[in-house]
Amino acid sequence: MSLTTTFAAVGATIPLFNIYRAQDGFTNAGISVAVVAYSAATISTLLVLGRLSNHVGRRPAALASLGLLVLGCLMLLNVHHIGVLIAGRVLMGLGAGLASSSLTAYIVDTAPIRPVWLASVASSQTVMLGLAIGAIASGALVQFGPWPRDLIYLISVGLLLFSTVLIAISPDTVPPTPGTGRSLKPTVHVPARVRHLLAVTAAVLLSTWATGAFYQAFVPALVEDQLRTHSSLTLGLVFAAYMAPSALGAPLSGRFAPAGAQRIGMAAFSAGWIGITAAVATGTLALFVAATIVAGAGQGIAISGTTRGLLYAASQQDRAPIFAVVYLLSYSGATIPSLIAGQLSHTLPLQKIALGYGAFALVATLLTVIAARNPHTDTTGPGDRLRAGLPVHPRPPERERAAPDEPR
Repeated sequence: MSLTTTFAAVGATIPLFNIYRAQDGFTNAGISVAVVAYSAATISTLLVLGRLSNHVGRRPAALASLGLLVLGCLMLLNVHHIGVLIAGRVLMGLGAGLASSSLTAYIVDTAPIRPVWLASVASSQTVMLGLAIGAIASGALVQFGPWPRDLIYLISVGLLLFSTVLIAISPDTVPPTPGTGRSLKPTVHVPARVRHLLAVTAAVLLSTWATGAFYQAFVPALVEDQLRTHSSLTLGLVFAAYMAPSALGAPLSGRFAPAGAQRIGMAAFSAGWIGITAAVATGTLALFVAATIVAGAGQGIAISGTTRGLLYAASQQDRAPIFAVVYLLSYSGATIPSLIAGQLSHTLPLQKIALGYGAFALVATLLTVIAARNPHTDTTGPGDRLRAGLPVHPRPPERERAAPDEPR
């Protein structure tokens, strides 16, 4: 609930972007800077604080993340200058970054072995579900509720405070240990046994999260200007059409070994992007939404398979650093393309920017299809194999080498 609430608060700002554009004169480039500022703050937090919960405990780190998000929501109650929007999103980025390592590791610490996909789906897709809920709720309240610029933030503050109480009374899973100061040194650590998965992990996370940032920074303008609708609720639903199917499609990845889930998910993701670019070119809202749903479901399958592979046989101390790397790649995908596209938006129409994102998705899919691999499976017990969605009884070495990506 706390992780969902965290990213619902983050997603709540998205349907308000068009109001800020119309009433305060914010430009697409300015809003893109706000998206980049959020992602940059998240990346910085993950680099410095990604291992903090291993030393102070999951609970204190989670409480700090929720507190930062409350401050961000309070600042966004008075947005009339782009600097205030950027500052509020930076505070949210700091909170989301700390939550991305602490709350996700907290979830995996407490997840049961069965069903095998639960830990990876709950830790990776709760983010997408929260963003979808926040965008839909915000769009509805902006269009039909009182105080359209403020009410969603007040509700978010209330839910964040309630989550704070729930975390405060929950048992911690990691006792305080020495080394807090050393953990603040910016480092990136992935266990050696899954380092061969990083290239495809990067392809999946960079491309899918770049698309999520595209929906934040540019889809508000596309929906209003190119697809001819001014409804804030429609905007929230369009954004949710990408995020919600990700959470719903993710359990399907449990039917396949991690590499197979990556290939299938990215193929669907690219198919969705083909439809998205066609919809933008023709101005067809129904096609845009349908293609968005396909891309979102593919994203969920691919990301869950990726997370499951990385968590394979991970110790409790490995989990927070692994999630720090996962979200470093994710937010890098959200930040760098948005920064480039924000500058290009001064000279290029949104249709061509969408084509660029679609090309990025196709390249990432090609790399995934060629290079996807399963985690090494020769040194782990039955519980570890179950968590990764792999057979409990290892296959003979010859067969494993011959068909490493065979589904369970």
